[in-house]
Amino acid sequence: MKKNIVLIVSTILMGVLLLSSCKKEVSSTTGWNYNDPNFGGFQNHPGYEQETGPGLVFIEGGTFAMGRVEQDVMYDWNNVPRRVTVSSFYMDETEIRNIDYREYLYWLSYVYASDYRFLYREALPDTLVWRSRLAYNEPMVELYLRYPAYEQYPVVGVSWVQATKYCEWRTDRVNELILMREGIISKYLAPQDQAKHFNLDSYLIYAENLDLPIDESGKGPDGKIQNLYVDPAVLKAGKKGGKVNTGDDRRWVRMDDGIFLPRYRLPTEAEWEFAALAHIGNHYRERIYERRLYPWNGHYIRNDSRGVERGLMMANSVRGRGDYMGTAGYLNDKADITAPVKSYWPNEYGLYCMAGNVNEWVMDVYRDLTFEDMDEFRPFRGNVFTEYQLFIDPRTGDIELTPEAENYFDYTGKILKKPVRDEACFSRENYTTADNRNYLDGDLESLIPMGSAENYWTKEDKFIPESGAPKIYDPVDQNLTQENIGEIYPGAILLSGGNEILLPNGIKVDLQNMTYTLPTGHEKTADGNIMMPDGSVVLPGGEIQLPDGSIIYPDVFFKKRTKEMYKEGNWGEYGEWGRGQYNPRNPKINKGDGPRNTAMATLVTDRSRVFKGGSWKDRAYWMVPGTRRFLDEKMARADLGFRCAMDRVGSPTLPKK
Repeated sequence: MKKNIVLIVSTILMGVLLLSSCKKEVSSTTGWNYNDPNFGGFQNHPGYEQETGPGLVFIEGGTFAMGRVEQDVMYDWNNVPRRVTVSSFYMDETEIRNIDYREYLYWLSYVYASDYRFLYREALPDTLVWRSRLAYNEPMVELYLRYPAYEQYPVVGVSWVQATKYCEWRTDRVNELILMREGIISKYLAPQDQAKHFNLDSYLIYAENLDLPIDESGKGPDGKIQNLYVDPAVLKAGKKGGKVNTGDDRRWVRMDDGIFLPRYRLPTEAEWEFAALAHIGNHYRERIYERRLYPWNGHYIRNDSRGVERGLMMANSVRGRGDYMGTAGYLNDKADITAPVKSYWPNEYGLYCMAGNVNEWVMDVYRDLTFEDMDEFRPFRGNVFTEYQLFIDPRTGDIELTPEAENYFDYTGKILKKPVRDEACFSRENYTTADNRNYLDGDLESLIPMGSAENYWTKEDKFIPESGAPKIYDPVDQNLTQENIGEIYPGAILLSGGNEILLPNGIKVDLQNMTYTLPTGHEKTADGNIMMPDGSVVLPGGEIQLPDGSIIYPDVFFKKRTKEMYKEGNWGEYGEWGRGQYNPRNPKINKGDGPRNTAMATLVTDRSRVFKGGSWKDRAYWMVPGTRRFLDEKMARADLGFRCAMDRVGSPTLPKK
């Protein structure tokens, strides 16, 4: 009898526990169940924890004194100390290796095998950076990137632009693998010469904005592979049994599912410097008891421990004049040029070679006085706010790519972005223009409010700026001719010695006074648009929407200018500095047509990017994390590489194990 009672009680308890475990989570605001198809299927993710991406190390953020920690021997005064706070993030354990970059090149070569092979060529590192006028470095030109002996060495000869594109590619491949792992898509390698590979931006555009049916082949609306996701609440197939998703109730994966990882990117200068110093290893509670000069304690570049490693070099650098690796029989740093990426000792975050070996690109645009104006929280200079190149029908909400974005998508699988128009920034307080690279840097454009968002139509049917704020424009684009005016608007005519443009729809554009004069026959609509006889529309912000749906923006006609300090000259027909012709009579300074017909007035432009860390060919001074230098974002060096970073979402600390 007792056994029966115990059995009954146990059964009841198990039933109670089972019922309690099956209880639906309920919204505290509506009372509706979460993750329940009978209540719409809205999902929540309690206890979500970000997955650590391949190759990354967690960097717990905090406050630190960013900038100079020793005598400014270069007298640049470009790294004045400033206390800032850096959020937690992830960073590559090592510099990107040759084998890592060659995997990227292999993928590009395979996917864009013939018709679009220029995408592969654009990604190739500049191996000629090894050449020197008075040194024999030709073996490195031929062998360093591709020879197996150098697979574990850091890639060099990569520009900032190339490094950024590598980060974008890595984002796509890592997230594609996650979809495969979760059984959402099948194992897939993009076919040659087709843009059917996975791209995060393109995928999310469809996921967030297009509710299109699945065709009979099981492919998505873009004709790509099964980039689809089974809703856990109505799971009928998919991950069960390790099979690929073939369920009837499928939808696109959304960002709020928590499946995708944040994007790989270059670290900001503040993040890189914070990670290099790794003060997590030399503080007690909130007190840092030694302000580091290098990524290790002390002011020596040799190991000062009392063990057998005492006296060994802590990093790969130049010890003195002509001494790159030590004496034969006892090569101290064991590296004549670069060294394998896991050489020497990692810092307290577990990061290797944060001093020496190769310098590393960071995201920031260089200005010597950025430290005076930068934000105290997550400081960064280089923001250019962008949006997708899309047309959205205001009546139906249908989304189409712009013609140029459609063409780019057809062969790359990616969706182009463009800077946010000033008109879209009109009612914002936190920014007034998309491009903020030279914000508060002391030039004229930074001192005068510029944006064109304050433009409105007047009673005279003229598009003029009504703001009292002074604006500075070039009166006429000197490169504008009757031959190239058609690039702006086919059929347009240049009038008044180049000061006016007559558009085919009858609108006359005054380039000097920045006005439109409308022809007869136009009609204003209730929503503020102006309908032209040919079917084109002039929108309230001054944009001209053509009959085919494409848009011409006012700043195409009214060209802004900045101070001569940052005026970009001309160098070569497709040269680094824009249109122009190479001058063979002046080859050494043939880099522009700035003041006095010389090169640019300064080497600092909006394309000047910061690099840090010191290298195998630098003295110890440059291994101090606070030091900084810059280079044009399309140029490269034999001692300059990079590593990737990723945002940390949610809690700034890792959960306790």
